[in-house]
Amino acid sequence: MFETGSALAVFILTLLLIMIRPEWANEALAALLGGGLMLVLGRVQPGEAFNLLLAKWDVFLFFLGLMTIAAIADNAGFFDWAAAVAMQLARGSGLRLFLNVFILGALISTFLSNDATALILTPVVYTLTTRLRLNPLPFMFACTFIADTASFTLPVSNPINILITGAFPQAQDLGAFLKHLLAASLLAIFLNIGLFVFIFRKQLPRRFEAREMELPGKVIEQKGRQYFHFVTVCLALIAVGYVTASVLHLPLSFVGLGGSVILIAGTAFFKRLSIPKLSGEISWPIFLFIGGMFIVVQGVENTGLTREMGRLLINSAGSSPLLAVLLGTFGTAIGANLINNVPMALVMISALQQVDLSAISPAVHNGLIYSSILGADLGPNLTTTGSLATILWLLILRRKGVEVSPLQYFKLGVLVTPFMLLAGAAMIWLSLLVF
Repeated sequence: MFETGSALAVFILTLLLIMIRPEWANEALAALLGGGLMLVLGRVQPGEAFNLLLAKWDVFLFFLGLMTIAAIADNAGFFDWAAAVAMQLARGSGLRLFLNVFILGALISTFLSNDATALILTPVVYTLTTRLRLNPLPFMFACTFIADTASFTLPVSNPINILITGAFPQAQDLGAFLKHLLAASLLAIFLNIGLFVFIFRKQLPRRFEAREMELPGKVIEQKGRQYFHFVTVCLALIAVGYVTASVLHLPLSFVGLGGSVILIAGTAFFKRLSIPKLSGEISWPIFLFIGGMFIVVQGVENTGLTREMGRLLINSAGSSPLLAVLLGTFGTAIGANLINNVPMALVMISALQQVDLSAISPAVHNGLIYSSILGADLGPNLTTTGSLATILWLLILRRKGVEVSPLQYFKLGVLVTPFMLLAGAAMIWLSLLVF
C-alpha cells in the first residue's frame, strides 16, 4: 500500500508542478524532480531507469533531428518565405490570407511537426500581420490551433505519435496509420478552418495592401538565394524520407538526424553556421522533461495502477469499437488538458501495453490506440496547459506584448475542439468497420 501511495503521490506532485509552473520549476525540472523521487523511494531501480531511457533512443534522436532541421530552415528564411507566399497568393484579401495561414500551418505540421508550426510560424505570421496593419490575434489563434489539429496526419507530425506508435507494432505501419487517422485529420482540419472563419468573420479585414518588403523574392534575396534553395531542396527530400522510412518501418530518427547533418554541413559550406546560435534554438530541456516523465510513469506502472487503468478501459469498452474510440478520445483529451499531453500519452501507453489481447478484439484494441493519438494530439486545443507547444506559444505572444488569458483561450477552444474530437472519433470508428 505504501509503495502504491508514494508512487501516486510523486506522480501527482509532478503533474501539479507542470500545471502550476512556479517560477522556480519549469516542466523539465518538475519531471526531473519526479523521476529523482521515484528513484530515491525505490519505485524505479537505477538499472531499470537506465535501460528504459536507453530503449527510447529513437524518441530522443527524433526530437534532436527535428528541432535542428526546423532551426536551420528558420535561419534560411524558409518560414518567412512561406508566409510571404501566403500573403502574395491572398491577393489583398483578408479572408484568403487567413485561409492561407491555415494551409501553411497544416503543411508545416504534417511534415515538420506541430512544434515547428506553433513555435516558428507564430512569430513569422505575427510580424507579417503587424506590418500589414492587421489584427494579429485571429492569425495567432490559427497558428496554434492548426498546429495540433493537423498533428496526426502523419507519424512525424507530432512527437506524441512517435511515442504511441513506437509502443505498438501494428501502429508502426504507415498504411495502418493513414487508414485510421488520415480521414479524421482532414475532417478536423476542414472543421477547424470553417469554425474559425465563422467565429472571426467580423475581425478579418476585407482587404489589405501588400508591401514590397514582404514579397517572396525579397525574402530570398535577403537570406541568400543559393543557401535558401539548398535548404528548400533538403526539406523536400527530408519530407520524402520521413514517408519512405514510415513505409519501410525504419526509425524516423535516422531521417531526422541524417537530414540535420546534411543541413549543418551545407550551412557551414555557405558560411552561415553558428554553433552557439543553433544550439540556442534547440529546446534542450525537452529531453530532460521526456526522460523524467518516462521514469515517473514507470514508477506508477510498477505499482500496477496503469494495469488497473487498462483493465478499466477494456471493461468499459466491452466488445464495442465505438465505445472504445469514444473512451480513448475523450478520456485522453481530458487527461491531456489536466496533466499535459506528454504524461497522458505515456500513461495511456503503459495502460494499453498491459492489456490482455486475448480478451479483446483487434478492433477494440486498435480503437483505443488510434483514439489515444487523436485525444493526445487534438485534445490540447481546449486549454493553454494541454501541450508544451501551446505554453511556448503563449510565451512568444507575451514577448510581443500580446496577452491571451487561459479563460479567453478556453472560450475559443470549447467552441471548436469538442466538435473536432467527435468528428475525428467518428472517422476512426468508421475506419475500424471498413478496414
